[in-house]
Amino acid sequence: MTDAPLRRFPIISPTAERFAIGLMAGTSLDGIDAALVKIVGAGDAIQVVTLANHHAPYTPDERAGLLRLMREGNLADLCAWDAYLGQRFAQTALELIQRAQPPHVDFVGSHGQTIWHAPNATLFGTSVPNTLQIGQPDVIAARVGVPVVADFRTRDMAYGGQGAPLVPIVDWLLLRHATEHRIVLNLGGMANITVLPAGGAPETIQAFDTGPANALIDLAVQQGTHGARHYDADGALASVGTVHASLLEWLMAHPYLQQPPPKSTGREVFGEALLDAIQVMFGDMPLPDLVATLTEFTAASVADALRRLVLPRYPATRVMVSGGGVHNRSLMRRLQTYLPDLAVESSGQYGVDPDSKEATAFAVLADRFLQGLPATYPNTTGVSQPTVAGKLALPAD
Repeated sequence: MTDAPLRRFPIISPTAERFAIGLMAGTSLDGIDAALVKIVGAGDAIQVVTLANHHAPYTPDERAGLLRLMREGNLADLCAWDAYLGQRFAQTALELIQRAQPPHVDFVGSHGQTIWHAPNATLFGTSVPNTLQIGQPDVIAARVGVPVVADFRTRDMAYGGQGAPLVPIVDWLLLRHATEHRIVLNLGGMANITVLPAGGAPETIQAFDTGPANALIDLAVQQGTHGARHYDADGALASVGTVHASLLEWLMAHPYLQQPPPKSTGREVFGEALLDAIQVMFGDMPLPDLVATLTEFTAASVADALRRLVLPRYPATRVMVSGGGVHNRSLMRRLQTYLPDLAVESSGQYGVDPDSKEATAFAVLADRFLQGLPATYPNTTGVSQPTVAGKLALPAD
């Protein structure tokens, strides 16, 4: 036996600053986000500065191919896409390095692209929670030449968690307050909230997915424009549409909304199958009306979750919003209407870029992995104990 592998394991020094890249591709399928982050310190006292970010959009063919893979892909497709996205993630990191010119990069944290997320699955009568994110980390490590931490969800599931949401500990590190309860809302493909109790430790964080954010809206726009548009820019379509009351009532009766937290969801629940069901049950309504109703559904389901499950216990005064949905003016207006006693604000007003927060988060989560610190907690994912998240891919010597 030799201890050479141990010597190759990256060591985090609490006295040295380190530079990391976080990579993230969300359920909205808009592309790959990368953030260059400087981290100083150790444990829960780290200081995090996002130095630069970069977005590499998926091409229309890539987006369509990923949707086909999720819907009907075979094993050959899955393996090919895993390797291909590993190259795309690596190229995105290299483009950011070329542009930002950091003194060095110590490691990469990559979330990958979620293809499947089934925390409540069963097989032969046995609970088998499972999830899959692709974008092969060994390919990223080989191309970029630094250690890569990836596969952040599966250990949490092995210990009884939902595997999501993962970002709450980073919300706590970046946005907690000593005397003020705070709510952080991310509007990506799905909507998830993090509750930061005033002065609370990581074990006090509350978090869960409330339901869809942009995923259904984006799908409706893509289908309704035959691929000419991929999302409702600025909420323009929703702003001229009329909410279909019966459809909204039907959507608000969705059983997921009534499940108690911790809980998580994805396109398997709020994706193409649900949009197909809407079109069968409610017919071909004008696209602006459909988009307005789906936008209303996102706002109403978030507000309902906050009113029933959060605010009675944590009477916060503000909601700090990140993710692509922060740019949807119609959605932000409807959220403010549903939550008149709270200030609905961009996380950018608190020093956290709403567009790069999740990419930054995976650099920080990789740092926690390398320090041996937990990333998920019973109140964030339902995991049985605080759990370290991630696996390590190393470059060749």
